[in-house]
Amino acid sequence: MVEDERQTRQELIVLDALVQAMDRRDEVFQMIEDSEDMDEAIRRVGHLLGVGKLGSRAVLDLQARRFTRDQRQAIASRAEELRSKLPDDR
Repeated sequence: MVEDERQTRQELIVLDALVQAMDRRDEVFQMIEDSEDMDEAIRRVGHLLGVGKLGSRAVLDLQARRFTRDQRQAIASRAEELRSKLPDDR
């Protein structure tokens, strides 16, 4: 059960980072474009969105076709589904 909760929380971190990136796509793309290399892009995107390395990598790995409205809604819905499964005390 603890492992399931840990995996759920990690997936939620990724999904929340993706939703933020989609909502701030212009800023995210500018950060990536202005970066010298992948490591710098990961750091800069993480700083911009206030997420860690896991979330930053997920954003950089996101395919451009996933930036559509329907994909954003699907990701946000999945995040809400996961959030509802977690205990409220954490």
